[in-house]
Amino acid sequence: MRPIGQAIAEHDMIREGDRVVLGLSGGKDSLTLLHALRRLQHHAPIHFELAALTVDPQIEGFHPVHLKNYLADLDIPYFYESQPIAEQAESQLKNDSFCSFCSRMKRGIMYRSLRREGYNVLALGQHLDDLAESFLMSAFRGGQLRTMKAHYHNREGDIRIIRPMIYVRERQTRAFADTARLPVIADSCPACFDRPTEREHMKQLLAKEEQHNKTLFKSLLTAMSPLLSKTRAE
Repeated sequence: MRPIGQAIAEHDMIREGDRVVLGLSGGKDSLTLLHALRRLQHHAPIHFELAALTVDPQIEGFHPVHLKNYLADLDIPYFYESQPIAEQAESQLKNDSFCSFCSRMKRGIMYRSLRREGYNVLALGQHLDDLAESFLMSAFRGGQLRTMKAHYHNREGDIRIIRPMIYVRERQTRAFADTARLPVIADSCPACFDRPTEREHMKQLLAKEEQHNKTLFKSLLTAMSPLLSKTRAE
């Protein structure tokens, strides 16, 4: 909770009266954030509402049906959207990866759902490892110094997007999910696990380097810090 609370405070992520929806894929990261936000909701000095939303891209191997009962047991409002994103990619995908196409489509669906249900904040479960991988991909392939933002508005300006786990390591979410026995959906994005991706390559590169440099991610966070707060609509 400490790094999550630090990120929320430093980047002013959750404010009094906010209505927050967590993008819940069913993977270890989003489920970990679900419990962190639920605990924060009960102990924070501010009042905010919390709900969860799953977008089912109708990809073979992705079965999030058990999440409905799980969220009901936690007494958290749950929204479920299903759309044949994989099928749409076959006809609409051009000079982009399926993962990027799917991400954009999901984001649009989530924005529409938040507007329909009257929520103003979308919480996403990316962690420090994700940010570091994005940073290297952008530098190596695009020649730009960019990574995921901690807190920003969408293009329309009506929804704020927050990433409360920017200071959390992936190994921490894995350990929490295992200890708490969370109902993790294995390979929560099956299409991305069918073959090695550029992100996976960066993950392996970072893991290898960290064996020789134990402060690697601390240094990377320092390098990325000026990029985290730059407002950019996505």
